[in-house]
Amino acid sequence: MSEAPIGVFDSGVGGLSVLREINQLLPNESLLYVGDCGHIPYGEKSPEFIRERCAVIAEFFQREGAKALVLACNTATVAGVADLRQRYPDWPMVGMEPAVKPAAAATRSGVVGVLATTGTLQSAKFAALLDRFASSIKVITQPCPGLVELIETGDLHSETLRTLLRGYVEPLLAAGCDTIILGCTHYPFLKPLLSQMLPPSIILIDTGAAVARQLQRLLDERDLLAAGPASNTQLWTSASPDSLRKILHVLWNKSGLVRSFDR
Repeated sequence: MSEAPIGVFDSGVGGLSVLREINQLLPNESLLYVGDCGHIPYGEKSPEFIRERCAVIAEFFQREGAKALVLACNTATVAGVADLRQRYPDWPMVGMEPAVKPAAAATRSGVVGVLATTGTLQSAKFAALLDRFASSIKVITQPCPGLVELIETGDLHSETLRTLLRGYVEPLLAAGCDTIILGCTHYPFLKPLLSQMLPPSIILIDTGAAVARQLQRLLDERDLLAAGPASNTQLWTSASPDSLRKILHVLWNKSGLVRSFDR
């Protein structure tokens, strides 16, 4: 089982930012990835629909022999991780959540901004995170409609993207934020652009590296860390495989077999 692959999924290509962190920390691990691009964005879907998609993808990874599961999507984690953990109690599983705790520790001004999808910001889980870790700071939330859709096309630099992103970050800066949480797995791909737009004193925080470390801990506890070498990453998408192939070099920068996920 230690040489079995790890299954990772997201509503689209954003989870590739998490896949990248896992690959960097655990280079001996073989990776499977499903981008449910045909149903993006999850944030506009009902919790029942998202739970159904999580179940379908989890069953697929079970058939593929995955030794662990990573929900590389904040919205999928909010809606589906509890059900999946109940269904597969012995399967190592890691979900995502906005990095409120590290942001609260990092801020100097006491004001933290959150860029996220509407679904994440409206969730009870996000509200609970604020209650637990943000009692001593001020949190400014900013929903970001349109960003995910642009990143899904591989657009990380266009003027349309810059204009949209500027409209989301300027209110956070005006409110005194010195730390900004990237609360969607798509958003780490915008770090180079954000570094051009923001003062150098602004701290950007995402949770991809923390997810990779938690995965490493779970596998190590169960003696499931692979000795390697890793096989080529395999990817599936519920949209057009050609669309993912065209942007894969931008978002993943590695080779990988892309196939259709028609479930």
